[in-house]
Amino acid sequence: MSAVNEVVLYQELTAQNGKKIGVATLNSEKSLNALSLPMVESLLPKLQAWQADSSISMVLLQGAGDKAFCAGGDIRDLYKAMLDKPGEYAPYVEEFFTKEYTLDYLIHTFGKPVLVWGNGIVMGGGLGLMAGASHRVVTATSRIAMPEMAIGLYPDVGASWFLNRMPAGCGLFLGLTGASINAADAKFIGLADNFLLHERKDALLEKLLSINWGDTVALNHQKLSDVLRSEEEQCRTQMPLSNIRPHLGDIEALAKHDSLQVAIDAINVMQGEDKWLQKAKESLAYGSPITAHIVFELLKLGQSKILADSFRLELGLSVQCGKLGEFTEGVRALLMDKDLQPKWQYQTVSDVPQSVIDELFRSPWAANAHPLRELGQTDN
Repeated sequence: MSAVNEVVLYQELTAQNGKKIGVATLNSEKSLNALSLPMVESLLPKLQAWQADSSISMVLLQGAGDKAFCAGGDIRDLYKAMLDKPGEYAPYVEEFFTKEYTLDYLIHTFGKPVLVWGNGIVMGGGLGLMAGASHRVVTATSRIAMPEMAIGLYPDVGASWFLNRMPAGCGLFLGLTGASINAADAKFIGLADNFLLHERKDALLEKLLSINWGDTVALNHQKLSDVLRSEEEQCRTQMPLSNIRPHLGDIEALAKHDSLQVAIDAINVMQGEDKWLQKAKESLAYGSPITAHIVFELLKLGQSKILADSFRLELGLSVQCGKLGEFTEGVRALLMDKDLQPKWQYQTVSDVPQSVIDELFRSPWAANAHPLRELGQTDN
């Protein structure tokens, strides 16, 4: 297979002292590097091999081209699988999400430094790859979002873990609106660590290859952090202004509401003429009422103390969503027919029976048969 056709490109760059940097490039520029099952199946064993290889000191994960790191999961095959088995469990849906979450979890728990270059569009499944990395870089063009409301799914890929760890109200606001955030916002809510200019990437790589990498993981983490911090100092003045901060008081207040309808009403009456807020309100109005309930429930459940449990919960939810039909309809309206007229199963959040939400949160498997039952079992 030629490099042109390979879904992920791999390089091992040798630093001055002989240690290596593993570089993985999502290679589907045309689809904005949307994360496909073949990509996941390629990345998983390669990252596991790099984790075990003592000559690899750190890993860099990036996307081909200048427009996107990864614009989300490639859900066309998921759509076809759900269409083929309406109202039933589709084995492909379970397989895709099981492997995707296993990869996300590996990045979260990877022993060595993992640098994700979050340039351009980083959405959905792309954010799943970035969120767990030890060093997350955003650039002037970074546009980060969890826009699952629009397709009748919900913020997954570990979002049940990281939405709950954001400043008060931010997880609920972003989950319900799918609002797109920039580099400054990503740093503020804890989804990014450093702001650098995209055109500085090659220069950064040169610096990384001049580092005296060692065998002590903690020191390697520190060396990478120091280089990124010094690079950021030169770029800081070019960071965009935050979209979230001007509305922070209203967003923080959302955390106090114990009713989904009250929270939605509060977002709809938020004051501000900026396009960002208006777009967030429009996305909220367009999105699935069932998804809104899932988001609210995930934030009500609060912080799981065990990361693996978050992924186990999400896998059950995702498989149930694949069976329900709302996800299929959302993908049809937004991405397939593109008529932007989703026929959601319920018109408003108050129409959604609690029994529907309870069923979505019911695991389809017994604990000892869960596809992710072994996740985290070997962690220290």
